[in-house]
Amino acid sequence: MLSPHLKIRSLTFTDKALALPLYFIVQFFQLLIYLPVTTQYLCFFGGYHTVLPVIFGKVFKKRIIIQCGGTDAMHLPHINYGNYRKKWLKKATVFSFKNCSLILPVSYALVKSTYTYDNLAPRKQGLLNLIPDLTTPIEVVHNGFDQEFWVDTQLEKEPFTFVTVATGISKQNRAFVKGIDLIVQLAETFTDYTFKLVGDANFETTLPNITVVPAQPKEGIKHIFQKTQFYLQLSTSEGFPNSLAEAMLCGCVPIGSQVGEISNIIGETGFVLRQKDIHELVQIIHKLPQSNCMDLRIQARKRIVEHYTYLKRKEKMLEILADTATS
Repeated sequence: MLSPHLKIRSLTFTDKALALPLYFIVQFFQLLIYLPVTTQYLCFFGGYHTVLPVIFGKVFKKRIIIQCGGTDAMHLPHINYGNYRKKWLKKATVFSFKNCSLILPVSYALVKSTYTYDNLAPRKQGLLNLIPDLTTPIEVVHNGFDQEFWVDTQLEKEPFTFVTVATGISKQNRAFVKGIDLIVQLAETFTDYTFKLVGDANFETTLPNITVVPAQPKEGIKHIFQKTQFYLQLSTSEGFPNSLAEAMLCGCVPIGSQVGEISNIIGETGFVLRQKDIHELVQIIHKLPQSNCMDLRIQARKRIVEHYTYLKRKEKMLEILADTATS
């Protein structure tokens, strides 16, 4: 998105605890080497990997922008999710957000929100609740999607087929974060419907109506979306789920949880689960045969095209980065 207009050098980091000391050393020297040609730092999510860029930015008077994506603005200890459940990760996250130049969350829910979806979770979520003395400027920039790539073929969908895309769900806490536990319960209840889980070949299930598909390239995911009638985004926590919007562009009718930006993405084009309650979810699924799914299919794509375009995000990001470069 940005590289045709700006010269960008991508630096990788790690999520492995034992590798952190090595990566801090490597990152330090990377930042040092590129310092003479660096005008600003752009980081995705706050955490360990943003500490050194923030320090370099403060010391050498360079702007630091952090795009807040979800886990860095949520605290759900009952499912072991969020940066604020670990002492040192919390410190790194808070330090980064307090000392960077600008925060760009992908959802207003990540700024400040009252969480009501899962009764076991703390109600106060978002940056301003988790870091009450945060004074860093914040500007929400939604994700954007390529409507020319993610297209609805208008061919007949396979009836009562459901798909969700999520990585790492063979780990229990990740499965809870992505709502896979609810999908398994749905499959047990609606044995005539078929469910597809895309993204983790190691996920195990004995249910015959659940198909597990390994991680796919974009073309493969698009092909799955174009054949599937419904997309499930039943996450316990989510900032702005890309796969939901991509599936809607491909004509999947969305069914999502009341967390993050999900209900705003769906609007009136699908169904929203207000609380994590399998009985409420089953009632939604029972309504599907009587719903005008063809109209919802059309409206779902239209909503993403009208509100969440790739071009809109690109223009906004370039505007922010240009302002940063000249400020």
